[in-house]
Amino acid sequence: MVKPRSLHLVSLKIEENPTWVLPDHNTLVTEFILTGLSDLPAVRFSLFAAFLLIYLVTLVGNGIILLAIGADSHLHNPMYFFLSNLSLLDIFCPTATVPKMLENLLSESSTISFAGCVLQLYFLVALAGTEVFLLAAMAYDRYVAICNPLRYTVIMSKKLCVQMAAGTWITGFLNSLLHTVMTFTLSYCKFNRVNQYYCDIPPVLALSCSSTYAAEMVVLIFGGIFGVGAFLVTLVSYTHIISTILRIRSAEGKRKAFSTCASHLIVVCLFYGTTIFTYARPSSSHHPDQDRLVSMLYGVITPMLNPLIYSLRNKEVKGALKGMIIHKRH
Repeated sequence: MVKPRSLHLVSLKIEENPTWVLPDHNTLVTEFILTGLSDLPAVRFSLFAAFLLIYLVTLVGNGIILLAIGADSHLHNPMYFFLSNLSLLDIFCPTATVPKMLENLLSESSTISFAGCVLQLYFLVALAGTEVFLLAAMAYDRYVAICNPLRYTVIMSKKLCVQMAAGTWITGFLNSLLHTVMTFTLSYCKFNRVNQYYCDIPPVLALSCSSTYAAEMVVLIFGGIFGVGAFLVTLVSYTHIISTILRIRSAEGKRKAFSTCASHLIVVCLFYGTTIFTYARPSSSHHPDQDRLVSMLYGVITPMLNPLIYSLRNKEVKGALKGMIIHKRH
């Protein structure tokens, strides 16, 4: 039997009478078997405890950021409006994968239904795409704040901020809908075992027993247009930001200017560093263990780190958090 080209090792359960079949396609697959963590049975309870702790810290950390921004009127400005959207994404993204992963670790099962895989892939791609666009919007906000400070409140009006945020969410989810439809209207009828803990486009496409050329071209074209476009907006914004900061004469002025975008720059580096490593490499250089580690970084660890980065480096956020604690005590 000739194996299909694969970015990952993937597994499927096949039944003769499937319970959920896409119309007009010879799809026999009813369950995906996610084996990303099943090769570590000796430490599954330790992994369960570790990922549960990380997930809870992520929920609490991002929830506190949202509460602090909502409670402090000093944080009702464009920068923190976009940060609150980022915190929402950092809550939703691990929620799409971690609960199922915890269930599989606890039950020693590694299955996910076909419909469950469709939903998981859709929300993961949608949330990742939304974050790409949101980071670009945040970079533009920092560009205006540092390069055009006198016109900042005029340019970054409340209406524009709402439109930009809504645009990032709508574009992210519509883009994901296209990829999901292209992926799951293919036929799936054989081959097995996915060496990953969630459903993603490359490993799922690699399982199809029909041609994946059109779906791969859609990923390449739209990923290039949206991904590269958002990256260029971020890159150009920071090029102007750094150029402006370097022209500031006083060291204190440079420090203050840089502190306003340092947290966002760290988050951008973490996000793009891990996603580029995952998706921009040729298939021949993919290694299952490396892929699992990197996907853990941007899918589980980074959402936990983002609120820590912003709260530790941002005096206004720390002040809002202290205010919440003092108010609660009284």
